[in-house]
Amino acid sequence: MDKEANKVKELQDRLDALAIKQGLLADEIVRLTREIIRLKAAPPDTQESALMDTPEEQPPVVKEEVGKEAVEEPMPVEVVSPKKLRDTPVIKNLSRDLEEVIGSNLISKIGMVAILIGMGIGIKYAIDHDLISPLVRILMGYLVGGVLLFFSYRLRGKYTAFGAVLFSGALALLFFTSYAAHIYYALLSQGVSFGIMVGLTIYGVVEALRFNQPVVAHFGLVGAYAIPFLLGDDPDKITFLFTYISIVNLGILSIAFWRYWKSLYYAAFAFTWLIYASWYVFDYRESVHFGPAFVFLVLFFLIFYLAFLAYKLIKRENYNASDVAMLLFNSFIFYGLGYLILQDHKTGSQQLGLFTGLNALLHLGISAIVYRFRLADRNLFYLVSGVGLIFTIITIPVQLDGNWVTFLWAGEAALLFWIGRARKTPAFEMLSYVLFALAFFSLLDDWGVYLYEGEPEIHPVFNIYLLTSLWTAGCFGFSMWIDRNLRYESPFKKDSLARQLLDYSLPGIFILILYLGFQLEIAHYFDQKGDLSSAGNDLALFREIWIVNYSLFFLMALSLVNIHRLRNQTLGMINLGLNVLFLLTFLVMTLGQLIALNATYLSPPEGHISGIWHLLIRYVTYFFVGGVLWTTYRYQRQSFVEVKLGVPFNLLLHIVLLSVASVELYCWMKVLNIFDSFQGVLSILWGVYALMLIVTGIRRSRKHLRIAAIVLIAITLVKVTLIDLADLSTLSKTVVLVILGALLLVISFLYNKFRDILFGEE
Repeated sequence: MDKEANKVKELQDRLDALAIKQGLLADEIVRLTREIIRLKAAPPDTQESALMDTPEEQPPVVKEEVGKEAVEEPMPVEVVSPKKLRDTPVIKNLSRDLEEVIGSNLISKIGMVAILIGMGIGIKYAIDHDLISPLVRILMGYLVGGVLLFFSYRLRGKYTAFGAVLFSGALALLFFTSYAAHIYYALLSQGVSFGIMVGLTIYGVVEALRFNQPVVAHFGLVGAYAIPFLLGDDPDKITFLFTYISIVNLGILSIAFWRYWKSLYYAAFAFTWLIYASWYVFDYRESVHFGPAFVFLVLFFLIFYLAFLAYKLIKRENYNASDVAMLLFNSFIFYGLGYLILQDHKTGSQQLGLFTGLNALLHLGISAIVYRFRLADRNLFYLVSGVGLIFTIITIPVQLDGNWVTFLWAGEAALLFWIGRARKTPAFEMLSYVLFALAFFSLLDDWGVYLYEGEPEIHPVFNIYLLTSLWTAGCFGFSMWIDRNLRYESPFKKDSLARQLLDYSLPGIFILILYLGFQLEIAHYFDQKGDLSSAGNDLALFREIWIVNYSLFFLMALSLVNIHRLRNQTLGMINLGLNVLFLLTFLVMTLGQLIALNATYLSPPEGHISGIWHLLIRYVTYFFVGGVLWTTYRYQRQSFVEVKLGVPFNLLLHIVLLSVASVELYCWMKVLNIFDSFQGVLSILWGVYALMLIVTGIRRSRKHLRIAAIVLIAITLVKVTLIDLADLSTLSKTVVLVILGALLLVISFLYNKFRDILFGEE
């Protein structure tokens, strides 16, 4: 380390010396420029004398320290101007290389794309307006393709890249022509058309390898995917379409096997599954397409799966993040589309568990072969066996219900996260974040179905939806535990943005899923009990109140866990904020709902259903409110919570207590049928409470409580003036005013008695 530090210091000293040289050089340039201007402006006879009078100045000398030695170096007199800098060989070469790339490579590709698009538009126009016969169209396609092939051969020796572009365009055009000749015009039989396309595929593979140019494969083979859609496709001819795509795939993957051009492999993968998925969404009909659809689904999956594994196993290459993504996406897409196809089929819908189990056996079998013969690194074994394990785990839930996607993605995400940390493979961990996001959004979709489209007779608690929520929360929780475990080193630096996002996102989503999973159970329980909008029940009110009760219970439990186990400051601050939020929700919304239930119980409308729970629900809610107040009090006394909330908590506590007391007064005066004097008694209650705040504020030196009491007194007086004096009888007015006056006198007396204590010193 000392050697490196000395080296850094030496380089820094040299850099500082060069900076000094640059400054002196700039001063010298300015001085010489001014002297030249002065000499040019002077008369000719004085220029020589001025020049003779100018003392000869030597270039400035800068002492450059290197270590402890000092070396004197004369300043160079040449300055590199911006124009000269642009003319240096490096910049000129860079400019020339960029021009070469654009002119000889990029423009040719853009031109070929433009030609193909233009021809496609022109041919479609001619077909739509019946300008040329079908035979002429096909012959023109073969003719243009032949011309492009001819020029590609003539130019391949000297202009290889340009010849490759021409060849790729010709191959795509020949594919297009052969496909159209059979599908649209029946000019070629199916066997002949297949033969031509197989020959073109083999020919394209050979030439792509000979050119050693990925552009040949991209234009010639990947471009072939667009052919069936240039003129529109007949959805009833999917056998030919998918066979055609399979032939193209085999050609592409043959090239990818020899050269492993990843862009080619990715393009084939994306085009194939995009074509298949779009066909399934828009044109699939179960009665007609079930058999071919499933056969080609399996075929596409095996082509990509085996081609990917074969290259990696033979070449003995390690897997990176993109390789893992391709393998997993291929498995996910195959399983998802296969599940949808089977689900719509009368017999297939009974075999979803079997289909899942076969997927598990396939991946576990591949992993066993890899392990037995040591065909690749351990990461491949962990990856494939992990996928097989996840399919095994979800086999039974899939047979029971359809929340398989969330199970799969959440489990796979947790598995990849563990592999990435345990085996120190960041690529796996990065991929797990994508799967975690997919699992979370999939779970949101499951919740939407459950809440708005679910069957009305789903058993509460013991159902697949809650199981899915708990499984997903467990996967996030497991990953959170791995992330916090010191045995597993994180790939992110401690103060990096990624590290901070991970610290917040994993526990945040874990808590959110755990909370919403049970909340939805409560909501759905009331949804299936009857029509919430019906006038004959109060299900909607009970639904909202029980959701608030559950939320308060959840926050209370979370507070206790954090206080006694986790002691996490960030979680504590979020927990405190949520406690306050739901306490305010209780004050603003729930108290009014509790009053409405009490009124319904005492005076039920005709045909309305009411029971003892219309009264008892208040005290259940008070219990949970008290629990949250208690845990909030415990929180603000903890050392790991840096923000102290003594004053705000005290004010919130007394607001809640006063509100509950006011509601209880209202409800019980309704029960006792003495509601006529409610407003006056309420004012007396507020006055007594203000007096209690004053006494507490004096005894405990709590200035904020005394101020709160004064505010409450002011509100009470305004209420008495505007409401009580207008609504109460004469006797009630007298009682209220006398009692309030007495309370005010007591308060004033207390202030005077303890004046020296309260205001004698600051």
